Amino acid sequence: MSEKSNTINEPSGKEFEISREFNAPREVVFNLLTKAEHLKHWWGPKELKMGTTKVDLRPGGMFHYSMIAPDGTEMWGRFIYHEIIPPEKIVFVNSFSDERGGITRHPMAPKWPAEVMNILTLTEHNGKTTLTLRGGPINATAEERKIFEDGFSSMQHGFTGTFDQLDEYLSNL
Repeated sequence: MSEKSNTINEPSGKEFEISREFNAPREVVFNLLTKAEHLKHWWGPKELKMGTTKVDLRPGGMFHYSMIAPDGTEMWGRFIYHEIIPPEKIVFVNSFSDERGGITRHPMAPKWPAEVMNILTLTEHNGKTTLTLRGGPINATAEERKIFEDGFSSMQHGFTGTFDQLDEYLSNL
């Protein structure tokens, strides 16, 4: 059953895209992407530790999480879900946030787009799942879109590390 929210803004400008194959059925990978008890073990950059993790998996619902840096600094992020088609697709808007779930700017890059629309798809072949994530800024200025596009290499590195952690978590299940 597909659930979809009423309004979705389309990304503007070039979109970032990354794919990764995991040695698990897509139902398993979908579960690890949508349940707080799993996300807290692998989501986010390698050098950060997950703190608070809450998931309300429905259109209009939120994945709200904190990440703690080695120096103890805490950052918050959120996904607002727009469309969920288990186990094949999740559409969400990702933002930095405060501890109450309100949108904030990137703590180290204030010109980073405040909102990024993402489409995550899962396809399965012979028991292995390919996760593809693509997305781009919404409600962004030309300057914010350029900064986003200039950050593709950094995002590639960051998501590779995050997906490495998911792969390791999968191997320990």
